[in-house]
Amino acid sequence: MEPAGGWRGAALMAALATVLAGPVGAAPRTGAPACAAGPARAEILSGIGPRGEILLGSGARVVPDSLRWPDVPEAAAAAQAWLVARRGSAVTVVPRGQPDRWDRARADIQIADGDDDLAGGLIGAGLALADANEADSLCRPALRLVEAAARARRLGIWREPLPAAQDGPALRALAGRFVIVEGRVRHVGERGARTYLDFAPPGADALTVTVSKRTWRMVHARGLSAASSEGQRVRVRGILEVWRGPTLEAGADAIEVLGESDRPEAGPEGERELRR
Repeated sequence: MEPAGGWRGAALMAALATVLAGPVGAAPRTGAPACAAGPARAEILSGIGPRGEILLGSGARVVPDSLRWPDVPEAAAAAQAWLVARRGSAVTVVPRGQPDRWDRARADIQIADGDDDLAGGLIGAGLALADANEADSLCRPALRLVEAAARARRLGIWREPLPAAQDGPALRALAGRFVIVEGRVRHVGERGARTYLDFAPPGADALTVTVSKRTWRMVHARGLSAASSEGQRVRVRGILEVWRGPTLEAGADAIEVLGESDRPEAGPEGERELRR
C-alpha cells in the first residue's frame, strides 16, 4: 500500500483537524450509549499501574478509552515509560460510558498544559493500538487514522510488517495474542449462528474470521454484506486462536475494508491535531 498523498491527504488532514482540534471534552465521539461522556474534571496523574492503568490524585483508577495495551513485552515497557514520564501532570479527565469489569472508568485523558492526549500520544508513537476492546463500538474512530500514520512510518510496534492472512505458520506462532492481520477475503459463509470469512481455499492453512450473528447484523447495517465482502482486502483485529487452523473472532469495529491506499500522510501539525 502506498501512502495517500497530494490533495487527498491534505483534504483528509484538514477535515480531521476540524473535527479533532477542540479540547478533549468537546471532541466528537460516536453516539452509542457506551461512549456517552461524563462531566470533565481536573485531576493529577499520580501514578501508573499495570497495562496502562492511570492512578489519579483523587484515588480514582481510569484507563484511556479506545486504546489496547500492547502484548509484546518490549512495546509494553516503552508504553509504560511514556506514561511514567508524564506522572505528576495536571490532566483533564472525561469519563466514557460505564466502568470496565475491574471498575475502572474509561476516559479521555489530556495533559492540561500541553497537546498530549494519552491515548492519541501512545497510539501516535506506535506504542499502543486503537481498539474497542470489549465494547461494541470504537468511541474514538479517528484514532484508527492516528494508528495508520504510525504504521505507515513504522514506529514502535509497527517496525515489523503485519502478518498475512494466508500465512498459517506465522499466525500459529501468535496464538493467544491480540493481532492485526491483513488479507483478501476469498469466501464468506453465512450460517445460522455465525458468519465465516475465509482468506484461502478450503483446507489451506490460513486465517478464518468468525463473526457472531449479533455482530454480523451490526456489520451488515454498516453496509458490509457477504456479497460485498468477497474479494475485498480487509484488515481485522482480535485475539488469535488455533482450532483446525488460525481463527479470530471479530467485533463490529474490528473489520476494516481497505482501499488501494489507506495510509494518511501527516506532518507534525497534522499529527498533533489527530492525537487530540
